[in-house]
Amino acid sequence: MTGRSPCGRTNIRIKGWLGRADQTTKIKGLFVHPEQVAEIVRRHPEIRRARLAVDNPGGQDRMVLHCETEAGDDALGRAVAASIRDVTKLRGEAAFCTPGNLPNDGKVIEDRRAYS
Repeated sequence: MTGRSPCGRTNIRIKGWLGRADQTTKIKGLFVHPEQVAEIVRRHPEIRRARLAVDNPGGQDRMVLHCETEAGDDALGRAVAASIRDVTKLRGEAAFCTPGNLPNDGKVIEDRRAYS
């Protein structure tokens, strides 16, 4: 913050905490880290890029790993869901799209949850 502190100090002041600086997200009481998403992708060479989307329809947290791949089928979907469970200890789903469909904004985990 700019300006003088009420106590008279003139050094730079911190405004306060504005939120997380990383993409770690707490889901159903467990933290999910971007490194875990990278581990899931490493286990499946068919996946080019991935983004974990977290939402809460009906008040229940849900994870969907959106994967860019040339050909996503049910077998790969089951394998990715098993990897999600193995790495994060949480249930998750896999959704497939063609390469180039995921935004290239650097996000690995996107928290779409809405609280009312």
